Amino acid sequence: MSGPARPTAPQDARVTRALADAVGRPFWTDRTGVDLGPPGPPLRGTHTTDLLVVGAGFTGLWAAHLALDDDPGRDVLVVDASGPGDGASGRNGGFCDASVTHGAANGAARWPGEYPTLHRLGLEHLDALVADLDRHRIDARWEPVGELTAATEDWQLPELAELASLLSDHGDDVELLDAPGTRAVVDSPTFVGGLHRRTGVGTLDPGRLVAGLRRSLAARGARLADHTPVVSVRRAGAGVHVEGPGLSVSARQVLLATNAYRGLLGPVRRAVVPVYDHVLVTEPLDRHRLDALGWAGRQGFADAANQFHYARLTPDDRLLWGGYDAIYRFGGPTGPGVERNEATERLLYAQLLDTFPQLDGVRITHTWGGPIATTTRFCLTAGTRWDRRVGWCVGYTGLGVGASRFGAATALDLLAGRRTERTELGLVRTAPVPWPPEPLRWAGITLTRRAIARADRARGRRGPWLRLLDALGLGFDS
Repeated sequence: MSGPARPTAPQDARVTRALADAVGRPFWTDRTGVDLGPPGPPLRGTHTTDLLVVGAGFTGLWAAHLALDDDPGRDVLVVDASGPGDGASGRNGGFCDASVTHGAANGAARWPGEYPTLHRLGLEHLDALVADLDRHRIDARWEPVGELTAATEDWQLPELAELASLLSDHGDDVELLDAPGTRAVVDSPTFVGGLHRRTGVGTLDPGRLVAGLRRSLAARGARLADHTPVVSVRRAGAGVHVEGPGLSVSARQVLLATNAYRGLLGPVRRAVVPVYDHVLVTEPLDRHRLDALGWAGRQGFADAANQFHYARLTPDDRLLWGGYDAIYRFGGPTGPGVERNEATERLLYAQLLDTFPQLDGVRITHTWGGPIATTTRFCLTAGTRWDRRVGWCVGYTGLGVGASRFGAATALDLLAGRRTERTELGLVRTAPVPWPPEPLRWAGITLTRRAIARADRARGRRGPWLRLLDALGLGFDS
């Protein structure tokens, strides 16, 4: 997360020209040839179902599929307050990582004894996700291309070396690179070293994944209702009663997959806060620009700062560039009113050219913001209430493209009362420290954002506030 002391957004003419024609819509859901299908008709009236899934993002869609795998005759209803891909599932960068703990370093630090199991389960679930794409004939443009993490300051190199050792100890194919080796993978004058991770991560097209999951669910008999908000969930007899505008649903069980959006139960609302991440996508790059980048392996990319950027090539050879300036607003609002930020967009473009000056003059076609649901331990949390009538999994902190399937499977295990390897994890059995109420929430996050910005300026040295958070087990992990 960035802090208020961020650099001033540049006002020069080349930034203005580059952004002049950009549309404020996610690239993944704003293309001809990618058919998300018509929105499911809004649901009104009185209904019953075996399993009601609230939220039609990746967690909800995977949960519906996995529930039908368990019992093909189960009546499954998926409702969403918006339309196909409108939430984080259509607004992310398309990085699909095996990690279920928001990275190896975060997982190993918080659950050292069970991290080997967490690492293995993450890899198994990534394999299962890819197998499901084939089984359901979903062309999500999956590319198992790996990832390059580039150091842009010398102080980042020891941390990359520690991460390389951790990943290698758990079987990942990784290589530490010097500056020339890093620039041979992706060329930037800012790179002083890097870590090339060849396994356990790839890229896909999240718009096509949303579309494919929806189509295959409909073919399996699930019901999808868009523009169907839910405002209350309460225990009722042997099941759950759910209400929305003009809507009443009685369900045997409910799975809440609302992630960054307002939780319908107190434990969910207190578990996550929404921070907004912003993304730019360029026009298609011609052969000259692609050759200048040297990005032949098409790896996912991130830099190693706390306020980090990420980038990738899209299937049609655009450059997607985002990160750095994650924003929390008082009260945690979500929706169209907070999805654009001109200062952040200008700053991101200037930083893009700092990293890749060979792209000077490239125009931006799409820019948008999307909500990241983060917990105080920076990875997912799952749970149940009311004798397993309601379950949830939320809080992926930006790595939900892959981890959402794991989260959906875990929530279904909990609802079924199954004792599985997943449900026995400390990650699942313990809840994160809840976020405090406002105004303490905003004050704490703002103080942390400022401290992180100072740490990056101070060559990674963590000040008193970050050291206190580390000691309390609440230390920021980017």
